[in-house]
Amino acid sequence: MSPLSEADTIRQLLAQTRTVAVVGLSPKTHRDSFEVARYMQAQGWRIVPINPNATEILGEKAYPTLTEAAQHEAIEMVNVFRNCADVPPVVDEAIAIGAQAVWLQLGIRHEAAAQKAREAGLRVVQNKCLLVEHRRCV
Repeated sequence: MSPLSEADTIRQLLAQTRTVAVVGLSPKTHRDSFEVARYMQAQGWRIVPINPNATEILGEKAYPTLTEAAQHEAIEMVNVFRNCADVPPVVDEAIAIGAQAVWLQLGIRHEAAAQKAREAGLRVVQNKCLLVEHRRCV
């Protein structure tokens, strides 16, 4: 079976995912991470904030790490709002917790980490905005 195209992967993730951990979710309302997470929450998605400096964002308990969040939440997808250099350890955690996908937001790309995620069976989207892609597909 050949791998899905990125467009097919995006369509599939948008149709099937309902719980997303947002790594780097800021409590500041003017930040892109907050705007995207608030939008997805308004679409009925469950948001799991990952931010070691917050206790709650968007009315949801914030966790310092994906590993800790996964002890309390079933995480389907990990949406990353971090610098490219921070992606490999996030991907390692996503693999370890059994996430089904990793989504790297617009401007974020890390080929080696993406390949590692794919080899572990995760679906991967890079350099795309979840909000923009959702609006395009609905």
